[in-house]
Amino acid sequence: MSERTVVAVVGAGITGLSLGYHLARAGVPHVVLEAEGRPGGVIRSDRVEGHLVEWGPQRTRLTIAMQQLVAELGLGPRVLTAPSGLPLYVYRAGRLREVPFSVGQFLRSDIVSFWAKLRAAAEPLTAPARDDESVADYFIRKLGRHVYENIAGPLYGGLYASDPAEMVVGLSLRHLLREVGVERSLLATLLRRGGAVDPPPACSFIDGMEELPRALYESDRANVVLEAPVLGLEASGRGWRVESESRTVEADRVILTTPARAAARLLAEAAPTAAAAIRRLHYNPLAVVHLRAHTELVGLGYQVSLAERLATRGVTFNDSLFDREGVYTAYLGGSRAPEVVGWSDTEIGTVAVREFQQVTAYEARPLWVEREAMPAWDASWAALIGISLPPGLRIAANWESRPGLPGRLAQAKRLAEECAREAGGHRPVSA
Repeated sequence: MSERTVVAVVGAGITGLSLGYHLARAGVPHVVLEAEGRPGGVIRSDRVEGHLVEWGPQRTRLTIAMQQLVAELGLGPRVLTAPSGLPLYVYRAGRLREVPFSVGQFLRSDIVSFWAKLRAAAEPLTAPARDDESVADYFIRKLGRHVYENIAGPLYGGLYASDPAEMVVGLSLRHLLREVGVERSLLATLLRRGGAVDPPPACSFIDGMEELPRALYESDRANVVLEAPVLGLEASGRGWRVESESRTVEADRVILTTPARAAARLLAEAAPTAAAAIRRLHYNPLAVVHLRAHTELVGLGYQVSLAERLATRGVTFNDSLFDREGVYTAYLGGSRAPEVVGWSDTEIGTVAVREFQQVTAYEARPLWVEREAMPAWDASWAALIGISLPPGLRIAANWESRPGLPGRLAQAKRLAEECAREAGGHRPVSA
C-alpha cells in the first residue's frame, strides 16, 4: 500500500501526536507512523492492585499553553492540580529538609549552614556561565559546594538522572538560563522576579498522564497508524519514501520523533554521519519502583543530597500530589549508580523499601518495578554540534531539543506552523 502526503511523522509519543494534532488543525496532509500498538511513547498510566501508577512522567506543569491544549481537547474537567504550596524536600544528614523557593525561605532554612548561605550571597560577584564548564563546576563556583550538593545538584541532576559533573553548561544548562533570563547572576535575576520561584501548578489527569496522548490520538486518529514500525527512509524525487511494514508513504517532509537509537537506525543510509553522531548519545539507566505505604507525608516528594550514598535518586509523593492513596514512586540508579538496573526486581524493590524507610521512617512494600532509560544531556551531547540532515528530514525529540512536556508541546506547535508555511495555502495553527 502506497500513499502520498506532505508530512510523515515517525513516532506517536507526545511530540509526534502533538505535531499531528497541530498539522490537522492547520489543514496540512500528514501521517503519523507508530511501531507500537498504543500511542503515547514513554507516557503510560496503568493500575496495579487497583492503584493508579505512571510509567513515565508523574506530572507536568499547567502552563498557559497546556491550559489551552487541554481546553481544545475537552480535557479541562479531567485535569487534576496539586494543592498549592506543597513542599519539596532534599534528604541530607539523616532527615528531610525543605527546599527553599524564595530568598526569605533560604535564609530561614536548615538545608545548609549559615556559612554556606553567606557564601551563596556572594554569587552576584562571580563571573557568568561558561559554555565549556561542567554544570557542577558552574554551581559550585556560583553558589558554593554545600548549596550545590544539597540544592542545585540534586534538583537539576534529578531531571535527567545525571551527575552534573558529567554535564556541560553549553550542552544542557544554557537553554534553561536563557529561558529564565539569567545573564550573569542567578540571585540578581531571582530578586528582579520578586525574590521567589513560582512555577505553574503541577498537574495530571483523573486517569493519569496517559489521558493527554490518548486525547491527542483520538483527535487525529484518521492520520495515526499504530503497529507500523518504520523500516527505512529513502530519498524520492524532492521528498522521501518512508517504508513501514504495512505501507509505503511518499512525503515532502519527514520528522523523526523517536528515541535516539531508533532515529540513528533510520538515518543510517540517508544521513550516515548524523546517525553515527546520534549513536554516541548516552542514556541513563533508571529503575522505577512504585511503593505502597501508609504515611503522613505531605509534599511533592524528595531528592537525595549528592553527599549521601543511596541508590535512590528521589521519590514522588503521588499520595499527596493527586490523592492517589498510599502510592509513592521511587527512582533508583541513574548515572551515579547505573549498576542498579542489573539487579533483579526483588533486589531493586528491597533496596527501594529499605531506603524509603531510612529517609521517611515509614514502612513500604513494592507494587511494581520497571526499568527506563533517560537522555542524559551530558558531555556526549557534544556529538550533536554541527549535525546536519538532508533537506526534508528533521528531528524533534526530547534528546534533540528542550526536554519536558511543555518543551515537547512547544516544539511540536512551532514545527507544525513551519510545515504549514512551507506547504502554503493552509490554515495557521491556532493559539
